[in-house]
This record gives sequence, structure tokens and C-alpha cells, in this order.
Amino acid sequence: MENLQNFYINGSWVSPDSTATMPVINPATEQIVATVALGNATDVDRAVAAASEAFKTFSMTSKQERLALLERIKQVTETRFEDLAQAMSQEMGAPITFAREAQADAAIGHLQGFIEALEKLEEEVNLGNGELLVREPIGVCGLITPWNWPINQIALKVLPALAAGCTCVLKPSEHTPLSAIIYTEILHEAGCPPGVFNLVNGVGPEVGTAMSKHPDIQMMSFTGSTRAGTAVTHDSAESVKRVTLELGGKSANLVFADSDLEPRVTNAVAECMANTGQSCDAPTRLLVERSCYDQVVEIARQATIATRVGDPTEEGDHIGPLFDRIQFDRVQTLIGVGIHEGAQLIAGGLGKPDGFETGWYVKPTLFVDVHNQMRIAREEVFGPVLVIIPFDTEDEAVAIANDSPYGLAAYLQTGDPIRARRVARQLRAGAVHINGGVYEYGSPFGGYKQSGNGREGGAMGLEDYLETKILHGL
Repeated sequence: MENLQNFYINGSWVSPDSTATMPVINPATEQIVATVALGNATDVDRAVAAASEAFKTFSMTSKQERLALLERIKQVTETRFEDLAQAMSQEMGAPITFAREAQADAAIGHLQGFIEALEKLEEEVNLGNGELLVREPIGVCGLITPWNWPINQIALKVLPALAAGCTCVLKPSEHTPLSAIIYTEILHEAGCPPGVFNLVNGVGPEVGTAMSKHPDIQMMSFTGSTRAGTAVTHDSAESVKRVTLELGGKSANLVFADSDLEPRVTNAVAECMANTGQSCDAPTRLLVERSCYDQVVEIARQATIATRVGDPTEEGDHIGPLFDRIQFDRVQTLIGVGIHEGAQLIAGGLGKPDGFETGWYVKPTLFVDVHNQMRIAREEVFGPVLVIIPFDTEDEAVAIANDSPYGLAAYLQTGDPIRARRVARQLRAGAVHINGGVYEYGSPFGGYKQSGNGREGGAMGLEDYLETKILHGL
């Protein structure tokens, strides 16, 4: 692939100042598929300077001009859709069907959501008291995205920045640069003005820190671990810039005995295992009413055993490998911790699945008879590992669900719509998925507590990139 050794700054592919590089490894084959350049603070300075200069004119563009740009991006994205899917399948091990239907689909879905949000945005509002409220772009934005949903998170940050009239510098995960480079080519072909979007690959402690500390960046938007998000916040505090964060999760899934158990529990397992468990909002704690506990355990066991592991290049609904050796070792360690803690292992466990000696594949794993103080119930495993915890009362279920430092999502299965509303109101999470309800493009996404702050997607995601000005005396 071209441009892996270059950065995109001021509308052109340029050689980096840094000489550092790193290999990109296919997690299914353990083979090097590319080598990417890693930037430094000087590369960040060049990108920020370009973005700052471009902001002078791009911030003055009309809503219609920006809508036209988004429409052109949509057209080009549709032509490069398969390229995006294939890149993510190769660089992070996403099975190709999932890479198309979920990973690459986000590039189109979020784009349409932001087009609709921008169409509805009132850039000027008469307050009725002789004053005018004006919404303006915040400035140069630093965007840091993760490896587990590469294009999903790039779209959720780059597109609202452009829609608002901001300029930006993107640091994608150094582990998944292929899809980021393709997306950059899409923006270039769509006619994104020079300097409005800039790409600098690199590692967090080098490029990410330089962006967070940069005095000419007015906003940082970060998705990743809570630890790294805390570092971004600390570094950004020096210049009092706006910071939005989408961090970790340990989402609870509450199953009441009055729900339709067979389909709801089977779906709960599938949602936990999707993306090989590498989703921050995955429902990894299954909280089950004791009166149906044994039945749910058996349904979940059968569903876990039925979860297929397979080659990412093959079509189908199987799961692929974890994205690298470090993540594989972490998941193996936590499975071992669960066994040591005394949780009952009834599916999966340590080691690789039969027939998958090469690649960072893990067994879909299920622990039962877990309590909420165990590490496997509190720490984000980020692998296909589900734990089941019993409860006796509704109040106890809510208390267990909320007993977590995270609050990104929650899931709720019940046949009683009144209970659904009552319980959902008590769950301290940014989203509650009721009876299989899924996220729809254009809705806000984000969490409570250590899962972050701010919201991404749709109108609220667009607002994060806007400042408010009041004009007095008109």
C-alpha cells in the first residue's frame, strides 16, 4: 500500500521528520503485512500549523458548502467500501462479513447521521431578548482513535469536525493504519481542502502527547483505555482545551425471568462475543434472576459452545482472532484469574481452539457462579469472555449493575414494559439496550463515570465541536 511511510499534511502526502517505523501484523497469520512510519512532535507541529492556517477560511464556509463536502465524501466512501472492509479484516482480524456489515458500514451510517444533524443545525438562534446566539466551530481538533473499531471511531470524530467547520489532526491507532490511510484517500478524492484534515501516524506517548499538549489545538477527542484517556486529560489541562473521551466499559446485561429466555440469552451471548469481545460496550456481565438461573446458564452454555471461530478471510458469522499477542496474553491471564478466583468454567478456557495454532485465536469462554467482586466481573477483559452472576431481586440487580467504575452501556431483558422503563431509569449508563434493541446511526453514544464524557454521533456529537457566542445589542 502506498503512503504507509508518509503522512498527510496540508493536502499532500509528505515524508515524516521522524525515522521511526513499526510493522503491521496480521493477527490471523502472525505475518507482517506492512510497515508504517511513526511520527514525532515535529510532525505534529507541521500538521497543526497546516490545520491552523486552513481554519481561517474553512471556519467561514457556509452550511451548504459543508453539506456538499459531506455528500462528496459519501459518494467516494461508497466506491471504496470494499477496500475499507478488506483492510480492517487484514489489520485487526475482523471476519470479512463482519468487516463489511459492521466495521465498514459505520463509515456510511455515521456520515448520513451527521448530514442529517447538520441539515437541522441552527447556526443562529434569536433569543427573543434582543440578543443572538451563534454556534461556531471550536477550532483545530486533535483526534485519537483505537484499533478495535478503526473506521467507526474515525468517522465519529472526523465527520463532525468537518461538519462543524473545524480543522483536524488525526492520530489513528498505529496498529490499524491501513484503513486510516484509505479513509484519508477518500477525503482527498472528495475534495477536502488542504489543511482541513491531516493524518500523523504514531504512538500515544509521542504523537498523542504532543497533540494533547499543543497550544494551538483547541479540542481533543480520544477513544481508548481509561488510563490513556486520563493522560490525555492531564496533558490537555495545561492549555485548558476541551476534552471528550470514550473509554472502557464492563456492561451489565440484566435478565429477568419474565423475558423470552431462549432468544434473549442466545442474543446476549452473541453480543458479548461479537468483534471477538473487543468492544468497549460489550455486555460481558450477565446478571440473571435466580428463579431462571439454571435455565439461562444452560442456554448460555449452548450458545457459547456454538460460537464459531474462523479465518477472517472466510465469509460467515464466526469470530476471528484477537488483534495481537499482547491482547491474547492479557485475555489468557484473566481467564486464569477467573479459574483461580473460583468461578465455574463451563465453556472455553485457556489455550487456543483446536486447529488454530497460528494466530491469536481464543476460545469463547463462559464462567458461571461469579460474584461482582471477582476481577473477571470488574475488569474489562476485551475478549470473548462472559460471566454470569445471579440476583434475587430487582433492587439487587440494579445495585450489582451499577457497582462498577464504568457506565458505558447496559442491557435489559424483560417482558414487562413498565419494569423496563423503571429499571432503565436506575441504570447508570449512557445507553440501555432493551430486549435486543441496537444502536442506530444518528444517536448519541457515550458513557457515565470512568467510561468518559461527551457524546459521539448525530446532533450531540456535532455539538461537541461547536462553541457558543452571544451577540449583544443587535
